[in-house]
Amino acid sequence: MTKNKLIKLFKSNYLWKWNLIGILVGIIAGIGAIIFYTLLEHSTLYFLGFGAGFYPPKPGVINFSWIKPENPVNLIIVMVAGGLICGFIVYTFAPEAEGHGTDAAIRSFHRESGKVRARIPLIKTIASAITIGSGGSAGREGPTAQISAGYGSIVADLLKLSTKDRRLALAVGIGAGIGSIFKAPLGGAILASEILYKRDFEAEALMPALIGSVIGYIIFATYDGYNPVFNFPEVHISAYQIPLFMIEGIVCGIFGLFYVFLFYKMHKVFSDLFNKFKLPLHFKPALGAFATAIIVVFVAETFDPAAGYGALGMGYGFLQLAMYNALPLKVMLVLAIIKIIATSLTIGSGGSGGVFAPGLVIGGMVGGAVGMLFHIFFPDTVPLSVVPAFVAVGMIALFGGISKAPISVLIMICEMTTNYELLFPGMAAVALAYMVTGDYTIYIEQVNTKADSPAHRDEMTVDVLENIKVGEAMVPAEKIVTVSPNETLVEIMKKIESTGHLGYPVVENGKLVGIITFEDVEKVPFEERAKVKVKGVMPKRLIVTYPDETLEDVLRKLIENNIGRLPVVDRNDKTKLLGIITRSDVMKAHARVSCKIG
Repeated sequence: MTKNKLIKLFKSNYLWKWNLIGILVGIIAGIGAIIFYTLLEHSTLYFLGFGAGFYPPKPGVINFSWIKPENPVNLIIVMVAGGLICGFIVYTFAPEAEGHGTDAAIRSFHRESGKVRARIPLIKTIASAITIGSGGSAGREGPTAQISAGYGSIVADLLKLSTKDRRLALAVGIGAGIGSIFKAPLGGAILASEILYKRDFEAEALMPALIGSVIGYIIFATYDGYNPVFNFPEVHISAYQIPLFMIEGIVCGIFGLFYVFLFYKMHKVFSDLFNKFKLPLHFKPALGAFATAIIVVFVAETFDPAAGYGALGMGYGFLQLAMYNALPLKVMLVLAIIKIIATSLTIGSGGSGGVFAPGLVIGGMVGGAVGMLFHIFFPDTVPLSVVPAFVAVGMIALFGGISKAPISVLIMICEMTTNYELLFPGMAAVALAYMVTGDYTIYIEQVNTKADSPAHRDEMTVDVLENIKVGEAMVPAEKIVTVSPNETLVEIMKKIESTGHLGYPVVENGKLVGIITFEDVEKVPFEERAKVKVKGVMPKRLIVTYPDETLEDVLRKLIENNIGRLPVVDRNDKTKLLGIITRSDVMKAHARVSCKIG
């Protein structure tokens, strides 16, 4: 089989194409997740560990011991240094790598034809590892989404995919990256379809995302182990507790609204401040890091170390403690509020990191506090052993509500805890949180539905054209003015002036032999037109269409050949003229059907 045949098979066969793309994106995303994860671990060790003497608890293990910073001043210095380095890297080499990353990937899908600059994965990897590793309150999901989206875009460019396929490859990259690093392949794959819209799904991305996410997960888990992200205790949930989880969902929705409001308020404050005083943007993340450090140290030293220092970095270790009832009620409540403030300052100031992990920590702490209150007031209904379920359901409800991705977040938390009893209370809670948050989202680049996406407007036009046959829109043969190949160009010009038509089928003895247009006539000098006949200038190659072809096929032929009309012929006899169709006919048919749909 020749190379050209292989390429043709690849491009024409949906399953072959997207299986291959899913595998390629999954491999690159899995390797990228390993690189990012390793760099993040080393960054945390050197900045927070060696630099500030802070060794937070780790998720996935039952170890309640952790070491708070030896000297709070060192912590402040480390965090500001991390902000300075991040600001220099981002605003010097790739300003679009600032912030939480997921929005940049979503924007690229909807508004930038799925294109991501090749340097973004590298810059985002380094900047995010430094931001989080130096104590910035952020997560690894946003960077992973943007990094893996970049890999998907690169694969699309290498395979010379169309714009539509490049966007889908980008979405597959998002799912593969998140499914890998969170060890949640099913949730990650669904997230690729769900995260792009508030009220819709990108269904075409789902199947390749499943492949890419599984491949990426296997590669990453081979490196880091197949244990889930969190070590979750055995919990048994009863049906009569479901109403309490629904109440939790409402509370989490309210906290989610506060998170979204403060997050974008801080982003505006920092932007306005630096614009007003014309300050170099390179220093913006450092200012956010300084403000975060001051607040965290103040709360830690005056109230409780866990309530303050738990807001640093991703915070998954403290979420792990909450899952084993190792944090008091007041600490969980304060930590939820401080985490919102710290995340808003870190990412709102331009620090590089995601909002997913902070959202889970905030939701988990709010859920844990709600569960503990239920335990205090209704100890028989909510024993202490069930409180961890409120922590996990809080994670689902709060972030599922504000991300507008309730299904994928629900499944991801079940995968991250390997506890599928959370499905039913999680479903009830996240549905109510989703209702409470309404149209408010942490991802402002999301659009409501495909109809609101610039990426799909042209595709929707094509979809309409694909449903209209040429035979429905053409001008039939009996209404067409035809010409003879022996007519002169002067005669053709007279017909153009009298009818207003710029092109005519050429018919001889009842058979179609060509087409002549105003452009063809214009190529002949004026003084020669009386002598030159149609057959001498009409194109040798006749491009035609058939009644059973779609208007999308016609439009493609018109554009590819830069012509304005096509003769419609019988498939079994290409000399039998059935009609003619022009660009104007295509537009009229599209407008007619669109009005009916509207």
